[in-house]
Amino acid sequence: MQDRMVNLDPTSEDEHDLTLRRIQRLSLHLTPLTPVNDNQLQLLTCAKTKLNVNTSLLSDYMRGKHREIQERVFDFFNSRPDLQTPVEISKDEHRELCMRQLLALVREAGIRPFKYVTDDPAKYFAIAEAVGSVDMSLVCHMKSGRFGMVVLILADISLWGGSVLNLGTKKHKDKYYDGIDSLEYPGCFAMTELHHGSNVQGLQTTATFDHITDEFIIDTPNDGAIKWWIGNAAVHGKFASVFARLILPTHDARGSSDMGVHAFIVPIRDMKTHQTLHGIEINDCGHKVGLNGVDNGALRFRSVRIPRENLLNRFGDVSRDGKYTSSLPSISKRFAATLGELVGGRVGLAYSSVGVLKIAVTIAVRYSLLRQQFGPPKQPEISILDYQSQQHKLMPMLASTYAFHFATLYLVEKYSEMKKSHDEQVVGDVHALSAGLKAYVTSFTAKSLSVCREACGGHGYAAVNRFGSLRNDHDIFQTFEGDNTVLLQQVVAGDLLKQYQEKFRGGTLAVTWNYLRDSMGAYLSQPNPVTARWEGEDHLRDPKFQLDAFRYRTSRLLQSVALRLRKHSKTLGSFGAWNRCLNHLLTLAESHIETVILAKFIESVESCPEGNTRATLKLVCDLYALDRIWKDIGTYRNVDYVAPNKAKAIHKLTDYLSFQVRSVSRELVDAFDLPDHVTRAPIGMKSEAYTHYTQYVGF
Repeated sequence: MQDRMVNLDPTSEDEHDLTLRRIQRLSLHLTPLTPVNDNQLQLLTCAKTKLNVNTSLLSDYMRGKHREIQERVFDFFNSRPDLQTPVEISKDEHRELCMRQLLALVREAGIRPFKYVTDDPAKYFAIAEAVGSVDMSLVCHMKSGRFGMVVLILADISLWGGSVLNLGTKKHKDKYYDGIDSLEYPGCFAMTELHHGSNVQGLQTTATFDHITDEFIIDTPNDGAIKWWIGNAAVHGKFASVFARLILPTHDARGSSDMGVHAFIVPIRDMKTHQTLHGIEINDCGHKVGLNGVDNGALRFRSVRIPRENLLNRFGDVSRDGKYTSSLPSISKRFAATLGELVGGRVGLAYSSVGVLKIAVTIAVRYSLLRQQFGPPKQPEISILDYQSQQHKLMPMLASTYAFHFATLYLVEKYSEMKKSHDEQVVGDVHALSAGLKAYVTSFTAKSLSVCREACGGHGYAAVNRFGSLRNDHDIFQTFEGDNTVLLQQVVAGDLLKQYQEKFRGGTLAVTWNYLRDSMGAYLSQPNPVTARWEGEDHLRDPKFQLDAFRYRTSRLLQSVALRLRKHSKTLGSFGAWNRCLNHLLTLAESHIETVILAKFIESVESCPEGNTRATLKLVCDLYALDRIWKDIGTYRNVDYVAPNKAKAIHKLTDYLSFQVRSVSRELVDAFDLPDHVTRAPIGMKSEAYTHYTQYVGF
C-alpha cells in the first residue's frame, strides 16, 4: 500500500474522564437490577402467532420495476434447452456454449444490455443478476472480456464496452458503439499483468508515441508485463482495451516522459479471418477452479502499432505534434479519474454475489424443510430445519441475504445518480461503498456457499445440486475487480481516516459518513451504565439501539486505530505503521460496511407500505442486527457498552428470532421469486424434490 497520512489529532482520555468512568462503574453496584422475565425469551413455548406473509407482495417490494426484464431472461432460457448449461461439460464446450448464450440473448431475445450501461445502470445490473442465475460464466462475459454467463456479460459489455464509453470520447462511441452492442466487436479488458494486479499504477506495458507515423507502439517490455487473466482473449475477442504507460519522446537528457497509465483500443484479431494480428501473441490461461465458460488468456505485445486516435482520451490526449494535454493537473488525478469510471465492475460483482447467495440459501432452506430426521420417541421424524443448530446455520444467513439485497439496491441507485450528476461527493460515496460492499458481500457469500453445502449433508455434495459449481464459479469474485483485502483498505485509507481528519478540522462529512459527526462526540463518551443493562425485547428490537450499537463500534474502532497509527508512525514511518495496524484497519472497514448495510435495511423496512410485509421485514432485520451484535459481543463487553445480563438477553433473543424466521422461511425464499428452472437443484425444487432427484439418476 502507498504511504498513508497519519497525522491525526484526536482528543485522548484525560484524568477527569478516567475518574468519571470509575464512578460510573461503581454506581452499577448501587442500582438495582431489573428482574429477568424468563418466559419472555423461551423459544418454543412462547412462540407468537406466525406472521401472515404475502409472498407476492414481498417479492414485488423487493424486485421492483425491473422484475419484468428479469422474467424475460428466465423465460427465454427456459424455452431453449439447447442453451442450458449441463452439469458436466468440458472447458472448450463451455466456452462455446457461453458465447452462443450471449449471442442468443442479444440477437434472438432482443435483450441488449450494453445500451443500459450508461442510460439505465439499474436495469443493466438487473439483467446481469438474472443472467448469472442461468450461468455465472455468462455474466462475466457481459462484464469485461468475460470471466463466466454473469462473468461474460460483465467482461464483454461492462468492462470492454464500458471502457470505450467511459474513457473515450464521441469519436470512439460513434465508431464502436453499434459493434459492441450487436456483439460484432467482441472485446476484452486488458489491465491485469502477471506481476501486477491490484497495483494498477505499477503496470509495465508501454505505449510509446511515434510522432513520425502518428502512432502509438504497444510493447510488453518483460515477461512480468504480460497481460494475464484477460477474459474473452483466449478464443473470441477481436479487440482489447489495453492499459499501458503513455510514453512521450522528449528533447532533453531524459529522452522520454512517462505520463502514467492510459487506456488504448488495440485490435488483436482479424475481423474476417479471426487470425491473431502481427506482433500479438495470445495464449490460453487454461483450466481454472471455476468459471471455465470464460476464455481467459494471456497477451504479449511486440511493437504493435495503433493509430493515435485509439487512445481513449477523455482524461488525457496527445496532439499530432506529440504535445500532451489534460483537464486534470497530475498523473495521480488522471489515474484516479480513469479507475473511477470503471467502478461499475465492483457494483456489478456485489449485486451479482447477492444473486448467488439467494440461490444457495433457497436450495438449502427448501431442502432443510423437506428433509426429516429423528425426533421425539415414538413420534414422526421432524424437519431438520426444526433443529436449533440448523436454524443457527441458515436463518441469520437468510436475514443477511435480505440485508445485502437492500444495501446493493442502494449502491446501484447511488451509482446511477453518479453517472447522471458526476457530483464529486456522490463519486466519492460510490467509490467507498462499491469497494466495501463488493469485498464484504463476496467474502460472506463465499463462506456461506460452503455452509449451505454442509447443511444439506451428502446430497449437497452431488454436482446436480449446484453447490460445488456455485462455490467454484463465485470464488473468483473475492479477487476479481480488486482483491477484497485491498478494497477494504481503500475504504479505510481513502475515506474513513480522511473523514476522521475532517471532523477535527471542522470540515463537512460526506453523506455516507454523516453518522461520524455525532458518533465522535456522543458515541465516544462513556457508555451509559443504565442503558448498558437494559434487556427488554422492545429495547433490543428498537432500530435506534441496533444502529447506535453498530455506529458506536465503528466510531470506537476508528478512534483507536487513529491513535495507534499516530503512535507507530513516529518509529515505523507511515507505511510501517499502516502494516502494523492492518488487521485493526480491516476490522474497522468491515464494521463500517455492516453499519451502512443495517442503516439501509432499516430504511427499507420503514419504507415498506404494506403492514404484514413490513412486519416480516422487521423480523428479518432484527435477526440480522442482533446476530451481528452477538457475533462481536466481546467488543461491546470490553468497553462496557453491554452488561453481562444484556449480553445474555441478546443471545437468547437471537435464538428466538431465528426460530421465528424459520416459521416463515419458506415464504422468505419464495419471495426471491426464482423459478425451479433457474435454481435447477433437484433438492431445492418447490415441490416433489425427491422425485426430481431420483429421476435425475435414472429411476
